[in-house]
Amino acid sequence: MIGFINFDKKNHTCCDFFSFKATNKKITGGLMSKTERFTELIKANEGIIFKITSVYSTTDIDQKDLYQEIVTQLWTAFDRFRNESKISTWIYRVALNTAITNIRKVKKQGFKVPIDQAVLNYAEVTDPLLEERIRMLYKNIESLDELDKGIVLLYLEKRSHDEIAQIIGLSVSNIGTRLSRIRNKLKTQMTNKVSHGT
Repeated sequence: MIGFINFDKKNHTCCDFFSFKATNKKITGGLMSKTERFTELIKANEGIIFKITSVYSTTDIDQKDLYQEIVTQLWTAFDRFRNESKISTWIYRVALNTAITNIRKVKKQGFKVPIDQAVLNYAEVTDPLLEERIRMLYKNIESLDELDKGIVLLYLEKRSHDEIAQIIGLSVSNIGTRLSRIRNKLKTQMTNKVSHGT
């Protein structure tokens, strides 16, 4: 059973990461238990989860809740991971599916996803002009639907079309078509904002 995650948004880390109740005996012979392996896995990839929770959350509380839910879903699916894809691909897939499912549950309440300041901080941008352009880009990404938002997030992470297709569950050609349409839409929106001085 997974315990409370104390999420440290400022440092993008989780303190006292897990308080598991032992559900399996530790494997003998120096090998790590399932809980230990899972904890190490999450610690090594928490940046992925942080980025997704930043993009798909409206408040700090929402982000903590979504982080907890993603980790819970990863734990539930952990035994089914068969190394048929990269571990980061699997984490992205579970995390995005969880985030999108969460959005659909609350959409009737007028849910709107902001691009959190933490996303900009994570990129470590130092050029003010570049930072403003990135901020404008993320503001335009907010207008995308939840699936396209996930595709763009992965694209900005420099994931290949093949990997994006695996994570999202669409064909490679479909991903290419969607990315082309999204890029054109974002380019038009940003050009219009610049020309209108907004």
